[in-house]
Amino acid sequence: MNGPLNNLKILDFSTLLPGPYATMLLADMGADVIRVESPTRIDMLKEAQPKYGEYSFAHLTINRNKRSLALDLKQSATQEVIFKLIQEYDILIEQFRPGVMDKLGLGYQALKAINPKLIYCSLTGYGQTGSLKNRAGHDINFLALSGLASYSGRKQSGPSLGATQIADLAGGSHNAVMSILAAEISRQYTGLGQHLDVSICDGAFSLNTLFAASALASGEDPQPEDQLLNGGSYYDYYQTLDDRYISVGALEPKFAKIFFETIGHPEWMIKIAQISEQKNLKKGIASVIKKHTLQHWRELFSQVDACVEPVMTINEAAELSLFKERNMIIELKLDQHKQVKQIAPAVKFSENREDFFVGKTLGEDSLNILQKLGYSDNEIKNIINPASG
Repeated sequence: MNGPLNNLKILDFSTLLPGPYATMLLADMGADVIRVESPTRIDMLKEAQPKYGEYSFAHLTINRNKRSLALDLKQSATQEVIFKLIQEYDILIEQFRPGVMDKLGLGYQALKAINPKLIYCSLTGYGQTGSLKNRAGHDINFLALSGLASYSGRKQSGPSLGATQIADLAGGSHNAVMSILAAEISRQYTGLGQHLDVSICDGAFSLNTLFAASALASGEDPQPEDQLLNGGSYYDYYQTLDDRYISVGALEPKFAKIFFETIGHPEWMIKIAQISEQKNLKKGIASVIKKHTLQHWRELFSQVDACVEPVMTINEAAELSLFKERNMIIELKLDQHKQVKQIAPAVKFSENREDFFVGKTLGEDSLNILQKLGYSDNEIKNIINPASG
């Protein structure tokens, strides 16, 4: 890989979404990432539909630009492989419950003794300390405990599920990437690595920052549809005649003026600052938007700058000139018959060439990696298939 992080070498012991998404971001920026995968416990993401033959399109994307090394970590011979790798691959990310890597002989202290420069990122639901550290959890649970779900959704129907895993990605993956890069900068000055304790639930809790400022100061919690940005104002989605939706974000007076003029009700401008009028204002806007199709409103608002945009599906979004002009869809070769479309990295670097490949099959790179570590063919056979030894 030719990217700004091509000097970083990372071992990835994670599965499913938070860890693999984090290492995808790092690999996209040039890091050399080896996924250490179990040959007996298949990553569920590999079974996600739809599939092309044995390939899951989700796996092909999330594991983009990574190599695959299949190892049964419960076998003693594999521990020695990791010991050898960690001398060069001095950044590690794991997503097991606290203590699991220690039981495998691959905990931070054990590997730090081999390489003091090791950056060891533990990405878990509830962190390495505290009463919930061994508790299972998923994105919905982290959103619930963090308080985010309490003022999301609608008053009548309660909390609503988001379309993506906000806690997993924003609270977990992104914090893992930031902490690894921060530790790498620190290591350049100190020569020492460190153990990073990244809790997805902590990360989700921190996403409350804007609303928490007033909640913690006043002791009063935000509720669904009672804040400017969570449905308590005309900043919202509105249904069209053909049962599609538009987003209205015209909060600032200059945008609000254009918005109300465009829908034919400039007199409603007087209501935007009146809290008591927000409910009636939303009803009025909803009734107007419902009279015409999405295409009507899309054409109308394309001519003005009012912070109003149509709600697109993923495939519609992929066809927008916005994302085409930004080269946000890439096609990668899977085999001689198949090209795979994927969403490209969001960050563009002026001095680095993009050179990507799809996620690998289980253990596809095992032979090459083990050969480079100096193992003989017979030793490799015993490591890859210990039952045959």
